[in-house]
Formats: sequence, C-alpha cells, structure tokens
Amino acid sequence: MKRQDARKLTHDKLTELRRRAVTAVQNGESPEDVARILGVNRVTVYGWLALYRSGGWGRLDAKKRGGRPAKLDSKAMQWIYKTVTMGNPRQMKMPFVLWSSKLLASVIEKKLGLKLSKASVCRLLHQLGLSPQRPLWRAYQRDPEAVEHWLKQEYPAICAAARKAGGEVWFSDEAGVRSDAHSGTTWAPKGQTPIVSTTGARFGLNVISAVNRRGALRFMCVEGKVNADIFIEFLKRLVAGAGHPVFLVVDGHPTHKAVKTRKFVESLNGKLHLFFLPGYSPDLNPDELVWNNLKNQGTGKCAITGPDQLKKLVVGHLRSMQKNEELVRSFYQTPTTKYAA
Repeated sequence: MKRQDARKLTHDKLTELRRRAVTAVQNGESPEDVARILGVNRVTVYGWLALYRSGGWGRLDAKKRGGRPAKLDSKAMQWIYKTVTMGNPRQMKMPFVLWSSKLLASVIEKKLGLKLSKASVCRLLHQLGLSPQRPLWRAYQRDPEAVEHWLKQEYPAICAAARKAGGEVWFSDEAGVRSDAHSGTTWAPKGQTPIVSTTGARFGLNVISAVNRRGALRFMCVEGKVNADIFIEFLKRLVAGAGHPVFLVVDGHPTHKAVKTRKFVESLNGKLHLFFLPGYSPDLNPDELVWNNLKNQGTGKCAITGPDQLKKLVVGHLRSMQKNEELVRSFYQTPTTKYAA
C-alpha cells in the first residue's frame, strides 16, 4: 500500500487513524502489520502507542497539543515490542527462557533507565497487543523443515490417497497412566496446604488409542509393555471395526517401525496404511490430547488405591470420551492440530 503523509490529513481523520492503529495493535496485530495496512511509517505507529500510554485515548486527539511528555517514546516502545516477540531472555545472556513482568522490568530499567512497577509493565504489554500465554515446549532436535514438509506436502498427500481409496485418516499413540500422577487444585484455608490420603504404592497401566476427525475414538488397555505384538493386536481391532481402508498416522517409535509390524501391514493388502510424523513433533498428533484429558480430567483427580481401580477409572473415562464426539473433534482444533481437521 502506498504510504500516506499523516501530516496532511485533517485533525479528525488523523485522530481516527491513530485510534484505528492503537485498537488494532491492542487486538493482537503487530505494529509493523498495522503500519503497512494503514500506509504509514512503523515508527509513527509506535509513536501513537506512546501517546496513548501517556494519556489514554484523549492523547490521540490530533487537535490537542502538548500535554505530559511520554516516558517511553516511539523508539523505546519499538525496542520493547521486538525484545519480547523476537527472542527470549537467553539471548540477553540470562538463564531464563520465559519473559516475566518482573524480569522485563529489570531489562527496561537497565536498557532505558526507566523504573516501572510490575503493574505498569503488564499494562504496557497489553497496550502493545501482548498477553501472558502458556508456551509450547518443543525439543531442540525438532526439524522445522521436516514439519513444514509434513504440513504442506506429506499430510495433504495422505488425505488425497485416503479419499481416492474411500478410506479414513486416523491418528494413534500410546501412553502410560500412573497411580501417583495427580492434577488439579482444591480449596483450603490460606497458608494450610491440604493433604489427600492415598496409597504410597506406585503402579501403572499402558493404553493405546486412535482418533479421527469425525470424533471417533478407539482404545485398548495393556497390562505390560507395549511391543510390536501388542501394537499389531490393536491394529487388528482398529481395521476390523473400521469397515474401510485405514490410513494411520503414528510417531516414529521402534514398535511402529518394527519388521513384524511392517509385514503385518503388508499382509492386509491395502486395508491399512501406516505413516510417520516428523521426529519430536507430538504436538502434531491430535491423539496426544486424549492422554491430556484422561490424566487431567480423569485419573489425576482421584485417590487411586489399587491396579484394578486404576484400570476401571481409565476404561470408564475413555468410554465416556467415546460417547462425546464433540470433545474428540475438539482435539483437532488446537493451533498445532488444526491442520488435520
């Protein structure tokens, strides 16, 4: 878009332009994108953000002049935005990887000589369109190019092959559920940590499951280690219940790539096709969210007293999930799994 000279606009139009820009940034648009869309210099947008911070919406009125000078000018606002969005504290030789308001306040004081309270830093970040979020932790061994190739080429090709064969794409994964893994909170008097009595013994149960984007869920409990034979038994059940070719996506676990598994798949003559996710990319598998739900909403909130009770809880929760197709479909709506919906 051709840039426009904001100085040549009428006061009313300039005021409206300023408010549009600030509102867009507060709604999550980057200042650079807002500047490009509105056809103004990006430093100008940061200057408007500085005006807003120094006096609210009234300071954006182009008819008004003067007023309290902003403690943070356009260059400072730009530096803060880029510092938070384009890196993490480790790049500033700090041992942390997450930005906290307290940490950022110390960086601002050191870099800009301006001391801000925690509340002021939080307000500043919100004004820049930023919000506190739980980050996605990913293995450093992950190959971004392999993930990009999966998203843009491999997975679309799998879907096309499934449509042509009249089949359906499923995602599968295994997980272990432990008796001593707990989640959730409870109410108690301040300063008095509540105690829930449970068994000190530790035991677990392995489970295999598979989901598809229609909301179907299949699972099998395993009392012991999941090996190729166990995985093949699950595949038999999955194929028998499908009634059409199954295009199954799994991770690169040795059980999935075992010679015995490969020979079994080949013996089905096209009823089952196996595909592998990029390495270190569990976030791309919607079936991972089955375990998240099971552990956080099911077993994690219970005082488990024995192996039989654990199995009963696991089976009961998974059967409940099977009846809730809308819940299973929601596993395909996270930022990293929506590609498969």
